[in-house]
Amino acid sequence: MRLKFSVPLLVAALTVSATATPALAEEVNLYSSRQESLIRPILDEFEKDTGIKVNVVFAKEGTLERLKAEGDNSPADAVLTVDISRLAAHKAAGVLQPIESDVLSANIPAHFRDPAGEWFGLSARSRVIFYAKDRVDPANLSTYEDLADPKWKGKICVRSSSNAYNQSLLASIIVHDGAEAAEKWANGIKDNLARKPQGGDRDQLKAAAAGECDIAIANTYYYGGMQNSKDPEQVAVTEKVALFWPNQDGRGAHFNVSGAGVTKSAKNKDAAIKLIEYLSEDKAQEFYASTNYEFPVKPGVELDKTVAGWGEFKMDEVGLDKVADAQAEAVKIFDRAGWR
Repeated sequence: MRLKFSVPLLVAALTVSATATPALAEEVNLYSSRQESLIRPILDEFEKDTGIKVNVVFAKEGTLERLKAEGDNSPADAVLTVDISRLAAHKAAGVLQPIESDVLSANIPAHFRDPAGEWFGLSARSRVIFYAKDRVDPANLSTYEDLADPKWKGKICVRSSSNAYNQSLLASIIVHDGAEAAEKWANGIKDNLARKPQGGDRDQLKAAAAGECDIAIANTYYYGGMQNSKDPEQVAVTEKVALFWPNQDGRGAHFNVSGAGVTKSAKNKDAAIKLIEYLSEDKAQEFYASTNYEFPVKPGVELDKTVAGWGEFKMDEVGLDKVADAQAEAVKIFDRAGWR
């Protein structure tokens, strides 16, 4: 590809050539906290379809700290991470930049993207209620709020309050019910715990199946992964517990996202935008759905058969930017509640 410069631009480029390397339009540098096995195949498809090479640094944790430390010298053009709390933290730290894209505006519903254009949800998951089939009548289940009722004392399993997924769930309750009601809920859940919070979401489902508790709170994609596991013990767990969609007569079930943004330091901004746009299109959306049992954010994309088997539901469509704004208060409430 031949690059053309006006004289002033050429002079400016020569002036900074000693300290800066010209960006290559045919590559994009990505920091990803998503597992390599979950994202690399679709990045390979992007490379084949566009000719743009994707260089990836995979790191489960620490992308924000790395971007902050590198500052304007960061080689990263885009970042891919999970949970609205982490996307919002990247925005708050000033390491992202706003972008405008008709493709992203068309593909991603408004409640799944930042109004300022700094982050975009690319796949969705819901944090819902799971119950032991042999001990709980689903007719007795209704809302997240109801789980704080004393009738569930000693019956609930959930992971630590330091977990981002729980913080986002509580933040959504703050948005809908207010901080006072949210604090009452956090205290109620703590009082109803069957055991000290421990392990991940799969461990909560295993505990319910084993009779350690009757109710578990977990993300849907963990359940889908266990349903399709090659490990018969994990499959057996999913045969003993069932998914319940809460708040169906009200706001709907809480949803969160994995998503991406263009870094403030991006040297390959156009390529970064093309990558995020690609991840919002049908091929990538179908990949998310079939590989990780997530929900496509783009309307009309077919669900994986496992996900479709969970039944119809009403989704909470409150803007995740509002949930992000309530995160700090959620952390304070959890600390006061002593839910560790």
